[in-house]
Amino acid sequence: MKWLDHEAIDYISYGAAILASGGGGDPYIGKIMAQRAIAEYGPIRLLTLDELQPEELLLATGMIGSPAVMMEKLPNGQESLTACRIIAQHMGRSLSAIYPIETGGINSLLPLASACILGLPVMDVDAMGRAFPEFQMTTFYLDGLNASPFAVVDEHANTVLVEAEDSMKAEQLARAVTVKMGGAATFAGYPVTVGQAHASGIAGTLGLMWRIGREVQQARAARRNVIHTLTALLHGVVLFRGKANRVNQRSEGGFNHGTACFVGVDNDSGGRFDVLFQNEYLLARRDDRPLCMTPDLIILLDEETGLPILGERLCYGMRVVALGVPAHEKWRTSRGIEVCGPRYFHYQNDYTPVETLTARCKEESA
Repeated sequence: MKWLDHEAIDYISYGAAILASGGGGDPYIGKIMAQRAIAEYGPIRLLTLDELQPEELLLATGMIGSPAVMMEKLPNGQESLTACRIIAQHMGRSLSAIYPIETGGINSLLPLASACILGLPVMDVDAMGRAFPEFQMTTFYLDGLNASPFAVVDEHANTVLVEAEDSMKAEQLARAVTVKMGGAATFAGYPVTVGQAHASGIAGTLGLMWRIGREVQQARAARRNVIHTLTALLHGVVLFRGKANRVNQRSEGGFNHGTACFVGVDNDSGGRFDVLFQNEYLLARRDDRPLCMTPDLIILLDEETGLPILGERLCYGMRVVALGVPAHEKWRTSRGIEVCGPRYFHYQNDYTPVETLTARCKEESA
C-alpha cells in the first residue's frame, strides 16, 4: 500500500475507531476531510521510515481537547495547515512528511487530509500505538524527546506557540490554552527527524488500521463473526457482554471524563460491569475487580453491527461487547506504566496485563 485512495481511507477510518479505545475524537470527521482532499488533490503517498533520510523532518498534527466538544466544534481544515506552517517557519526547516501522533480517532485521519493539501506524504508511524488522553503519553516522551515547539490554533485562527522544557509541561500549557479556546482546538507538534522516529516511534500503525478495516469488511461480506475476526487480528479477548444502564460523563479541563455502567447479558448475565474513561477507556471492571486496564486497550463494540462505540456516544440501553487488547511492548515497561498506567490516573490498581487478568478470572470461575 503506497497510495491512499477513498477506499483506503474507509478502511483506516474503521481501524482508527477500533484502536482509539473509545477516544481520539470521531474519525468520521477526519474521514470526510481526507476524502475531500483526495478528490481535489489526488491520492496520498504513504511512506515507510526507510524511504527518507534520517535527518529529514516529520511533524504531527491533529486535534486536542474533549472529544465531546469536538462534536460541536468541527475543524474547517485551515487550522491544521496554519499550525504546520507555524512550526516549519519557527524552526526554519522544510517538512518532509506528516504523521499521526496517535493511532485512533480523528487524529489518525486529519493528518492525512493536511498532508494531502500541503502536498506532502504521510509517514507510516505514530507515537502511541493507540489513543491516549495526554500528549506526553508518547513513546517519544519515554525516550526524552520534546513535544515542543507545539502550536495550538482555533477555528478563528487564534494561535499560541508553546515552547516548554519537556512534553509534560507542553501538554499542561497546551491543554490550558485549549480550554480557553472553547475546549477543543487543532495542534501541530512533536517535530522529529526520521532517525528519531525510527528509534522511538511505533512503525506500521497506519498499515495496521488499514488491515483492520479491510479484514472486517471481508468478514462481513463472507458473513463471518466480526468479534472473532478482531480478537484474532489484535490478539484480544472478550471481557464481557452487557447492556448500558447508566452513563455519566462531563467535559472538564479539556477532557471528556466519565463512567459507563453495564448489566451483563448472555453468558455474563447477573454480572455488574463498569468502564471508566478520560477521553479513552482506561479501566474495565466486573464487580469492582479489574478486567483490563491502561495501557492495554479497552474496545467497546455495538453487539449487532460490530461498530466501535466512542465514549462521547455511549448512552443508556446500548448492548456492547467489550474487548481487551494487549498494548505495544513499549508501554509494558516500568517507564511506560509510570507514564500511562492506572496509578497515573489515580485508579487504585497496579498494572496487570489483560491476559493475566483473563486467566485469573477463568481460574476463579472454574
